[in-house]
Amino acid sequence: MTRMRYGYRKIGVLLKREGFAHSTGVIYRVYREEGLGLRYRHGRRSKAQSIRPQRKPASRPDQAWSLDFVADQLANGNRFCCLTIIDVFTRECLAIEVGQHLSGTDVVAVLNRIRQGGRIPGVLFCDNGSEFTSQILDLWAYHNKVKIEFSRPGKPTDNAFIESFNGTFRDECLNAHWFESLRDAKMQIASWQREYNESRPHRALGEVPPAEFARQH
Repeated sequence: MTRMRYGYRKIGVLLKREGFAHSTGVIYRVYREEGLGLRYRHGRRSKAQSIRPQRKPASRPDQAWSLDFVADQLANGNRFCCLTIIDVFTRECLAIEVGQHLSGTDVVAVLNRIRQGGRIPGVLFCDNGSEFTSQILDLWAYHNKVKIEFSRPGKPTDNAFIESFNGTFRDECLNAHWFESLRDAKMQIASWQREYNESRPHRALGEVPPAEFARQH
């Protein structure tokens, strides 16, 4: 069974979907009695604030995709990384590529795999990592008429959507499993990706899963 870290409100949405009509107060009481409360780190608020240009919000599917890497390790201590790709508008997780070493060539291979399914973005949001500034990705973007927008160095908030997704991915999947091998990691992560897209309520989408939201648009 997959170990989930959901707040009581999200659990309430799932229960309502299954036909259980309980008040939020009742759910919260049981949630606390069972010791399920999530603990959050309270970050320090910066005293210095600067004005930065805001990206226009996506208004349709495939208008913008966001990419990033997440690192983790297997039970034997060997490290691996995951390339995550999401649709900024629908919040769908389009791909999670798992490997010990991923390069710009691997990024292009994953993008081509998604493109073969009939989808291609108008713009890619990513950081300045060598995998994203590689010549092969630049050529792919040129030939497919895709624009690449890089985040400013040291400014992860420039790519906030993928940062938020990666936080969820780490909390609900990577931190919840002890991967015995790279194959095991690929299987567990693929299972979580399906659940995220097809079953998990998303607050920003009106508490419907990304795949359902995408079908509506």
